[in-house]
Amino acid sequence: MNIVFWIGRIIVGVYFLFNAFSHFSQLNMMSGYAQSKGVPAPKLAVLGSGVLLLIGGLSVLFWQYLSWGMAALVLFLVPVTVMMHNFWAVEDQQAKMNEMVGFMKNMALLGFALIVLAQLA
Repeated sequence: MNIVFWIGRIIVGVYFLFNAFSHFSQLNMMSGYAQSKGVPAPKLAVLGSGVLLLIGGLSVLFWQYLSWGMAALVLFLVPVTVMMHNFWAVEDQQAKMNEMVGFMKNMALLGFALIVLAQLA
């Protein structure tokens, strides 16, 4: 069972780390996208969210400082899910479906972070 847990940590941790890397390496593109969604101070928001993803990803990967890591992921996922994946405000059906998929993915990841936090309490 330990190998399954280890593999799961790698998959989830690398997912968050890859997204953190994208926030930093594609800063201008992501800032433009955030601006188009009405995010205030989009460049700062992208940098800040990248830091939260980095903290969360490292925490999951190494299974250390979990309270901090899960808190970082919750702080990232709640506003990003609502602001960036607001499918209810999208007219185009294809775009609405894409945003709904992103919304539901983030909700599942938020659930993961909350489950881990609950286990720590």
